[in-house]
Amino acid sequence: MAELKTQPLPVGPSTDSLTRKFMLAVIAAVVVSGIYFGRPVLMPLALAVLMSFALAPLVGLLKRWHLGNVLPVLISVMLAIVVLTSLGTFMGSQLAKLAAELPGYQTNLSNKIQSVVGGAVNSNTVVRLNRTVENLAEQITGGSRAEEALTSTDTVKPIPVIIRRTSVAPWSMAQTVLGPLLAPLGLIVLVLVFVGFILLQRDDLRDRIVRLAGSRDMQRTTIALDEAGTRLSRYLLLQTCTNVCFGLVIGVGLWMIGIPNAGLWGLMSGLMRFVPYVGVPLAFLFPFTLALAVDPGWSMMFQTMLLYLVVDAITGQGVEPFLYGRSMGLSAVAVVVAAVFWTWLWGPVGLLLSTPLTMCFVVFSRHVESLKFLDVMLGDRPALSAEESLYLRMLANDPDEAADEAEAFLKHNSLSAYYDEVAARALMLAQADVDRGVLDPMRQERIHDAIKGLIVNLSDRKDDHAGSDLAPDWRDPDLAPVLCVAGRGPLDEAAALLLVDMLGKHGVGARVVSSDETSATNIAELSGDGVKLTCVSYLEPGTFKNARYQVRRLRKHMPGVPVIAIFWGLAGDNSRYLDGIEATESDIVTTGLTETVQHILAFARRAPHPKLAAK
Repeated sequence: MAELKTQPLPVGPSTDSLTRKFMLAVIAAVVVSGIYFGRPVLMPLALAVLMSFALAPLVGLLKRWHLGNVLPVLISVMLAIVVLTSLGTFMGSQLAKLAAELPGYQTNLSNKIQSVVGGAVNSNTVVRLNRTVENLAEQITGGSRAEEALTSTDTVKPIPVIIRRTSVAPWSMAQTVLGPLLAPLGLIVLVLVFVGFILLQRDDLRDRIVRLAGSRDMQRTTIALDEAGTRLSRYLLLQTCTNVCFGLVIGVGLWMIGIPNAGLWGLMSGLMRFVPYVGVPLAFLFPFTLALAVDPGWSMMFQTMLLYLVVDAITGQGVEPFLYGRSMGLSAVAVVVAAVFWTWLWGPVGLLLSTPLTMCFVVFSRHVESLKFLDVMLGDRPALSAEESLYLRMLANDPDEAADEAEAFLKHNSLSAYYDEVAARALMLAQADVDRGVLDPMRQERIHDAIKGLIVNLSDRKDDHAGSDLAPDWRDPDLAPVLCVAGRGPLDEAAALLLVDMLGKHGVGARVVSSDETSATNIAELSGDGVKLTCVSYLEPGTFKNARYQVRRLRKHMPGVPVIAIFWGLAGDNSRYLDGIEATESDIVTTGLTETVQHILAFARRAPHPKLAAK
């Protein structure tokens, strides 16, 4: 007796899939750990790359003046040093002047604190609340017994304090004073050194990155580098211009309000605005506190608050979206996530670099197949295409939301383009799910109804009229000179409805009949009065047998009437397109709505005018 051999059924994901996912997780953990522990070197390098992109346009301009390769870099770096030193000197002098004037504002601050605190303490509500809390605390902790125990204890004798003069070595004093300044100065020096080398060896570094990242696909790597450089340079330029204008407006506004050192606070506001989210609030705290100290009343404080709120709102909600457009390439969620992630890794410097670094990662992910998920998660491109989004709206039977998305598409495109490039492709996605057996009849009917609702919602939209020279008998909607016959598929009639509606926009009367009405047993009852052209519509023909026999029945029932076959799913497939002409025995085979409408209009224009025919 032969043994029966059975193969075990696979349970769960394969071992290779689990191993690949585990390796990806390990690689991600190693990369993040390397970024964190390598911050003493990577952080200055990232700052240097950012500064290099900012100085690159100036270096390129100087090179066009035939100054060589080294001199433009030296001039640019020296100019950056002069600018940074001037800003630091100005801010230091203004802060020293402010420190000397602060004691004069102490009285105003004390009076305001006393007025606020005193009003709160003397409030009846606050007094009653304090008494209630004290009573509860005494009941819980036994306050009276604690006081008795405290009074019964012996008085603690005071400890004598002896003050002795100690001598401090000059080196220790210098280390105490200059120590906190050495770390920032060292970081600045290291960044400037990196900037110089990056600008001097820019072409060589580019070649090495191309060789390292994509020697097998140099074209794609070059495009990624160019796109990242263009986006980053444009972002830095626009951000700098925006922040300079922001600082100028804030400085002038504070000067008009009467806040001392208005230029300092305008400069700090412009600089702090490079730090996303927290930069402007931190810059606002200084003039806000000074407004409280300078003004005996409260008007300066409210004017300062109003100034920052209005200017920041106009800049963030009006100016930046207009200037940036899609240059950043990041979604709003990506900016927040990047700020949290890079701040966690590198602290305040990471927060400053979060947007540029994430922008570069997203740009590279668009050109590297294994990193496409980063573009989907962090990029500003829609997660779904227009046809995929419409398909979801049709599954949810939400024609109103679909019409709202269509209105946004129609701002820059025609209605025929929307039907052809979005609605028809969405129906093709649905047809693909029907072929896979994952779209049940209830959802198929829901999609059919959603297409009807979408057509009704867009009924007031007009396409480019091309029917002014059509014959009158092609315009009569009661006669319906164009007969659209839906295929056997459950969604073929929905596609035919798009064609009928578009023909109506062009002034051509048309109607839809189902495949059953043209079957061998029912076609004899089909009325052909006034029909001048028939069009069979298939989303996915599979084989062309049904279309061929359907065309034969139409020719036999309405002899002399031209037949057009439209196969929506064959666009771009020239071999099947040519095969379809012969297989269906139709006069014309088309693969899209716009093409079909043009052929039908051509037939309508060739129709003889009745008066001319009588002559």
